[in-house]
Amino acid sequence: MIQTESTPNPNSIKFLSEKTISDIGTEEFQKQNSESLSNSFIKELLNFDGVELVLLSKNFLSVKKTEEASWDDLKPMVISHLNHYFENNDEPILKDFNKKENNLNNDDDTVKRIIDVLDTKIRPAVARDGGDIKFKSFEKGVVKVELQGSCSGCPSSLMTLKQGVQNLLKHYVKEVNSVEAN
Repeated sequence: MIQTESTPNPNSIKFLSEKTISDIGTEEFQKQNSESLSNSFIKELLNFDGVELVLLSKNFLSVKKTEEASWDDLKPMVISHLNHYFENNDEPILKDFNKKENNLNNDDDTVKRIIDVLDTKIRPAVARDGGDIKFKSFEKGVVKVELQGSCSGCPSSLMTLKQGVQNLLKHYVKEVNSVEAN
């Protein structure tokens, strides 16, 4: 059974499943890149009128719609698409063999601590709102992150980034001076 939750972004809804949606972590897909996708579930979802972006995580999927699209039309279509997939498949939508390797150099102790704070203290809170945060780089005291899913383009995301993420990282990792969205 699929349940929905609203997010702080009015153009994004979180669709929760008791089944595993992704066993490779969180991945984001945008409509503009849909032609190059091999995953038919994601490709079809992105081709729905009004769907702009899809974020898949372990037990939820977030859909970000265009301003003009209506949730009254889209919500039942997304639920139906998810239900149809799980009626016909016993495996997650994103399986291990699709996993992209992260090319970041995690040998640096400061970077390891930043990633640990992001994974343990920040990512769970961001996931509750239907999004994700990905570490991109750390240079000269500046952490660059990417906000995904419901968080990308959300009116409150800059405030979340500066007041929440930046404050937590500065508290736990003294080398951090600021956080910027990539």
